[in-house]
Amino acid sequence: MELVSIIVPTYNQAKYLPICLDAIWFQEYGDLEIIVVDDGSRDDTREVLEAYRQGVENDMTSFASRYDEAADVVERTRTRRYETRGRTLTVIRHETNKGLSEALNTGVRAATGRLCTFIASDDVLLPGMVRELSQAMRDADADFAYGDQQVIDDDGRILRRFVLPDYSFAACFCDWYFCGVAKLYKRELHDAFGYYDPAYTVQDHDMYLRFAMGGARFVHVPRVLVSVRTHDKDRLVHNHSPEGMSRLYRESSRLVVKAREHLAGPGANPRAGG
Repeated sequence: MELVSIIVPTYNQAKYLPICLDAIWFQEYGDLEIIVVDDGSRDDTREVLEAYRQGVENDMTSFASRYDEAADVVERTRTRRYETRGRTLTVIRHETNKGLSEALNTGVRAATGRLCTFIASDDVLLPGMVRELSQAMRDADADFAYGDQQVIDDDGRILRRFVLPDYSFAACFCDWYFCGVAKLYKRELHDAFGYYDPAYTVQDHDMYLRFAMGGARFVHVPRVLVSVRTHDKDRLVHNHSPEGMSRLYRESSRLVVKAREHLAGPGANPRAGG
């Protein structure tokens, strides 16, 4: 089983961190490296992370395991709350806020897994995400796997399901950006194609388009594998201000044009179209 590195960039989202980290810790996968990058948070993120670390080391739980008929008691078995085999937790702190791209790059450079991904600190992975995406990569001999997602509100209610297309370069990059939040990829892609660009708000769109244009092989898993949180029920899709959405659309629109030009141009990589 290959080591998977999961990077959690966070900034002033202490409220959501324990849920996010639990969803990673309890993945149905045996070997995970969790790297939290605190990007200069000014809330109680530092204290929440320390409390989580102590909980991993010390928390106990129990379950009813046997009825003793002679004593007329139900015996309970005590066990650790967190299984620590196959799990490591590393916290890296930026003393000042550097932005999402720099937080991601700090995490990627610290990662040691052959496979990696990142999850926003207010989102929630479903238990089978790493297992299913890593298996799909092996089965398809792919470099990058992605799944479907659902949008939840602050109370955890499901607002909508978002089904992504099966992979082709045209379907995933030439209409709009459709690789989603549930993703897993080979860390070595960064060696070949660089890191997240701080110039972009849509740093993942830019990064994964570079992967695809370079010939990386993608595969889609048609299952919901992550819950993406929105903090405004009226938006249903995103957490950006109108100004932020305007910039996001401008950037992604330019990247879509870039993808179309790549697909149409004489230098188009034939592997990128499949």
